Amino acid sequence: MAPTVRVDREWTDATCPVARTVDLVGDRWSLLIVRDAMEGPASFTELRQRLGIARNILADRLRRLVDDGILGTSATASGKRYVYELTPAGRDLFTVVVALRQWGESHAFADDEPRSALVDRDGRPLAELRPCDRAGAVVTAATTEVRRVDCG
Repeated sequence: MAPTVRVDREWTDATCPVARTVDLVGDRWSLLIVRDAMEGPASFTELRQRLGIARNILADRLRRLVDDGILGTSATASGKRYVYELTPAGRDLFTVVVALRQWGESHAFADDEPRSALVDRDGRPLAELRPCDRAGAVVTAATTEVRRVDCG
């Protein structure tokens, strides 16, 4: 499969998919922009109002996310403004955002503390995400290993 994001850049760890992903979307604002873009196309102004982010930071993160193929732009009906929307690569981050949300629900809130909820179209909570092997058995950090690439 051809890469959907720019690869002509300096990477924190060139052979690690986790490091490359963090290089692309690992800062707070980029992930929150992606999260909000999952609700549908949004203008610069809408994103700024939802996030409470400084104009210069939002402009920088949007430029990076567009350059890296995570967001795309399209003109509004008037043709005077643009909206930002997820590309296929950006939509593929949904599982990552759900995993972060579920981790936060378990570890970043007290039991009685109010929080938003992600539900399916029928209003039901999502099942807990768990990585599985090809046979469907749940795997953990203790039951997997990373095979490193020798670039030397």
